Amino acid sequence: MPYNVAMVCDFFYPQLGGVEFHIYHLSQKLIKLGHSVVVITHSYGDRTGVRYLSNGLKVYYVPYVVIYRETSLPTVFGSFPIVRNILLREQIQIVHAHVSVSTLAHESLLHATVMGLQTVFTDHSLYGFDSVGSILVNKLLRFTLTNVGGAICVSNTCKENMILRAKLEPSQISVIPNAVVSENFAPAGERRSTRDINRPITIVVMSRLYPNKGADLLTHLIPKICAVQSNVRFVVAGDGPKFVDFQQMIETHRLQDKVELLGAVQHEKVRDVMCLGDIYLHASLTEAFGTVLVEAASCGLFIVSTMAGGIPEVLPKHMTVFAEQTSVTSLFNATLKAILLVQHGQVDTSSFHEEVADMYDWIDVAKRTVAVYRGLLNQSPSKNLSWLELLKNFHERDGPWARCLYILCLLTEYMVFLTLEWIYPRDMIDIAPKWPQNKE
Repeated sequence: MPYNVAMVCDFFYPQLGGVEFHIYHLSQKLIKLGHSVVVITHSYGDRTGVRYLSNGLKVYYVPYVVIYRETSLPTVFGSFPIVRNILLREQIQIVHAHVSVSTLAHESLLHATVMGLQTVFTDHSLYGFDSVGSILVNKLLRFTLTNVGGAICVSNTCKENMILRAKLEPSQISVIPNAVVSENFAPAGERRSTRDINRPITIVVMSRLYPNKGADLLTHLIPKICAVQSNVRFVVAGDGPKFVDFQQMIETHRLQDKVELLGAVQHEKVRDVMCLGDIYLHASLTEAFGTVLVEAASCGLFIVSTMAGGIPEVLPKHMTVFAEQTSVTSLFNATLKAILLVQHGQVDTSSFHEEVADMYDWIDVAKRTVAVYRGLLNQSPSKNLSWLELLKNFHERDGPWARCLYILCLLTEYMVFLTLEWIYPRDMIDIAPKWPQNKE
């Protein structure tokens, strides 16, 4: 049975990133399986209104105000009229929201719950409990997911993190990893299995240059590696606030002939940059999954990584060397070990691409996601939450002050809902025609 699904997130094309590609590829595969999918996001520059992407993927670029790093201005109830209009026009059955820091995702989950639609939330990141920002995000997530139908996490570590943050039952959360379009990340070819021992070993780093991605570790690690290994060079791709620190590191240690800074790289060129290397170095301090590791392994690179978050779950042991601790010393030892293994031909990466293609496939991700949808839509009517049950669930959350705030928000939301039903009845909203399915 085909489902009508709305993917909701502040982060989507033309911005590029792991979340954006996840939503895009999952939507494409759901369409291929016969389902109808629309994406709801905020406008990007002059990209406003309704646009169509490949295979009829319909995107609503809503003109919301963006306040910080492509996150829209929180309005709580202000987005209800247009979100309701879109959901009714597209006859949406399931609202699938993404990312804990997406304002639009949180608000859409609340709106969909009051409208009686099924809701699913996917988290792509890990959050702590020791900073003001993390605490506020966790509180917001706890409120938003009080009545959510189901949740999806990209790793078991992410699931454990979600249980603690949102106080959800483990049975509500499914673990569905990311995937990779393996044909877009093919290895360079024969040089992976017949490496010239005299050729310098190239270590690739591809990451946003932020502190949580290990940028500070790398600025201390790279000079140490270059000092003890004369036959090693680095290619660093990515941009961010720590880019200047990398430039200063190169100048200070005179590594102009050892380290190449590429800056931001277009996604279609990621594979070409990966194929320059023999080893991929990942120094992230927090990671729910680490899609870039899968992409690097698919390109035939040997992986050196921290063990942060869900990284140990991503690839088999024969593809990786892990740093036991998230420190410069531990990463230094792990990188040297990987260099020696590659130098002496003790690592055969020629089969990595085929192994990754077998392990991670978007069509498998889509089928597992559909199973989550099916479980929600096929449940008995008695399990569907009534208005009083929604109110009761909010009343049972957190402390007395939080309960009062939660209930006040829900009552206000319901009043807005009734007002919209009266002022703009459902029968006044035109139903949007569906994109014709490809007959294969």
